[in-house]
Amino acid sequence: MTSDVVIVGGGPAGSSAAITLARSGRSVTIVDRSTFPRDKICGDGLTAACLRELEGLGLEPADVATWQPVSAMTIRGPEGGVEHFALPSGRGLFAAVAQRRDLDAAVLDLARKEGVTVLEGLAVTGVSQDAEGVTVEAGPELIRAAYAIAADGMWSPVRKLLGADPGANRGEWHAFRQYVSNVSGLAADQLVVFFEPDFLPGYFWCFPLPDGRANIGFGIERGRTHSTRDMKWLWPDLLSRPHVRELLGPDVTPDGPHRAWPIPARIDRAVSGVGRVLFAGDAVGACDPMSGEGIGQALLTGRLAAEVLNARWPDPGSVQAAYRLALDRHLVADHRMSIALTRLLRHRKPFRVAFRLTRSQWARANFARWLWEDYPRALLFTPRRWRRGAFGGVGAFRPR
Repeated sequence: MTSDVVIVGGGPAGSSAAITLARSGRSVTIVDRSTFPRDKICGDGLTAACLRELEGLGLEPADVATWQPVSAMTIRGPEGGVEHFALPSGRGLFAAVAQRRDLDAAVLDLARKEGVTVLEGLAVTGVSQDAEGVTVEAGPELIRAAYAIAADGMWSPVRKLLGADPGANRGEWHAFRQYVSNVSGLAADQLVVFFEPDFLPGYFWCFPLPDGRANIGFGIERGRTHSTRDMKWLWPDLLSRPHVRELLGPDVTPDGPHRAWPIPARIDRAVSGVGRVLFAGDAVGACDPMSGEGIGQALLTGRLAAEVLNARWPDPGSVQAAYRLALDRHLVADHRMSIALTRLLRHRKPFRVAFRLTRSQWARANFARWLWEDYPRALLFTPRRWRRGAFGGVGAFRPR
């Protein structure tokens, strides 16, 4: 079987790359060991940047069964202070929540509609490359392509097969998620984040889903306040805290067991590819080290990988340098800003300062937009990215 590009991984990074390549006339094959729809452990929050990427791919929110628009967020500081922040109204969508099971399947369907061949339920067992291209072995399939994109997760099998695995890295963060039903009040329609004093800069989240359901969970910075083994006993303790019980309401019930997963956030030092193979999404550590958000970053890195291949197709020797430059320009300044902010959030004082600074209506609105990635974290300090509307643009999916 032959294609111009073979992509390993059908999640947001792989699908974004496939759609971008297919629209440029490339033949593309996606291979994934799972069969979609499949669950993906995640907080399910979709930032403004993520929504714009999805809109650019042509996603229709109506095609995602659990799509839940959100217009406000509530933040509780470690000392108990609570602030409410409204996102802009009447200018498009700036925040939403959707289960990854539904979202990823919908984006992969967009790739199919663009003519991408999708091979599901096939694990990659071999990867080799030479001066002319890449060969990927997946079950009975042998796929030959000019280039490959590995969008196959934090523990990327392709990266391991190419000898580019970073070793014993277990992620910079670890998170814990559970779906619940019968939530009420703020939990039913707002993004809620509680910064708990015993695991700063980690936080508890509650993100609303349709029909009174919610995605709830918490994340910790690995090796900081608790071990990942502590999370199992910390979860019932967290749910029993009065402010958490009040948020979720008296009738909340679990939909199923809790699950945990690691979060890689090392885009500034991750290997971005080998030869004719580029790494994208979690495989290149593209997650925000302050929030753990990775869907928007996955979509972006997939698109950047595709754009680099389209631009550098006849010159494979320049592909890796061009892709690394693209990642650095789009992500690394914001990554470093988030690391600096994460260090501040290990202490209580920055929360008091932030709450004081957001007393005015303008400050409140812009803080909410910045926090939910309406524009990049470090945009203020990277003038090369300034353009008209950079700090006050419209949201995604505006009514036609």
